[in-house]
This record gives sequence, C-alpha cells and structure tokens, in this order.
Amino acid sequence: MVLDYLGRYTHRVALSNDRILQVENGEVILSYRDRRDGDRKKTMTLQAGEFIRCFLLHVLPDGFMRVRHFGFLANRSKKQALTQCRKLLGANPALLQSPSESAKDLLLRITGIDLNRCPCCHNATMIVVAELPPISNSSRWDSS
Repeated sequence: MVLDYLGRYTHRVALSNDRILQVENGEVILSYRDRRDGDRKKTMTLQAGEFIRCFLLHVLPDGFMRVRHFGFLANRSKKQALTQCRKLLGANPALLQSPSESAKDLLLRITGIDLNRCPCCHNATMIVVAELPPISNSSRWDSS
C-alpha cells in the first residue's frame, strides 16, 4: 500500500494536462480520483491563486532531483543494486530475468498475431527494407 503511494509520487507529474477541465473567471476546475470513496472520479474547483500555490509545491528547487534518480533506482547502478535488493529480500532472481524470446515471438504465442504478415491481407509476408537509426538524446530536442 505504501509503495503504491510512493510510486505515484515519484514516477508521475503533479498534474497532467488532461485533468485540467476548465480555466475561467479566475477559477480552475480539475478532475481527481477519490481513493477513499471507491476510486471514484470527481471534480474540484479552486481559485487560480490557490491552484498555482498547490501546483508549485511539487516543483523542485534548483539542484534537486526526483527520488527515482537516486539510490537503487539510479540508472548508473540499477542493475547491481536491484540484484542486491532481491538477494536481501530473499526474492528469486530467476523469476525476474528477461524473457529469452523476442517481443514478436511472444505476441505470436499469446495472441496469434504474426507481425511478419501483412496487416491488410494477412497473406503476404512483410520484409524489412530499411532500419532507421536510433535517435540520440542530444539531437532529439535541439532547437537551433
């Protein structure tokens, strides 16, 4: 239960755009899930100033990073740290290994959908004619 709340806090933004329903006359109407009332979806109206105050409580000061970037979840040491965590918890590491079959083979086995078949006629075999190189992170958002 605690991990559920922690996961929601560390791995999501404070408020996604689709939850803001209306901004009008100095008020913001937003949707939320009331977990105490059977996870029902409800709406809330806040004055614009109060909405901004609450939203800014989730903005980290300069030099701070989200929790998920430190400790055993840091990318630099995640593999070794998670192995150590599993060992300390007595978890079976064999259950957490990556599958030996490809995603394409797994989809075929589970759903019967063959990605090598044409999605229109389902008879012809599709072949790879070109592979696009991966986009590097440094050039992805270059605005110059």
